[in-house]
Amino acid sequence: MNVAQILTVKGNAVVHVAPDSRLADVVALLRNRRIGAVIVSSDGRRIEGILSERDVVHRLADRGPAVLEDRVSTVMVNPVITCGTNDTVAELMGMMTQRRFRHLPVVDDQGLLSGMISIGDVVKARLDEIESEAESLREYIAS
Repeated sequence: MNVAQILTVKGNAVVHVAPDSRLADVVALLRNRRIGAVIVSSDGRRIEGILSERDVVHRLADRGPAVLEDRVSTVMVNPVITCGTNDTVAELMGMMTQRRFRHLPVVDDQGLLSGMISIGDVVKARLDEIESEAESLREYIAS
């Protein structure tokens, strides 16, 4: 299974915020949408950064609550590691585990945002693969 197949099931909607958004507003957005990360983009297609819950917590630990008045552009991670639609679940598992990412933006051939994959999406895809393999083995044994 690859990223394109995951996005076919999941969809390719991505929550993004402008770089000049206040961190407090983005924290509220993360909570209200029940998501762990947002893409930072002025136009919704070109990735300028990514901001995750983990980034917010680290900055809060460093600077205290005053950081909530900062602009996202001062806290976001840049450059952003991305994946493509042809990347496989195994490749994503390796990348996310090695780099300790929980969210990977998906880009098209022009480098424009086309979706977001979370670790939950990857685990679900892998479980679906395992179940499909097990069902095939059961059918093979039964025949």
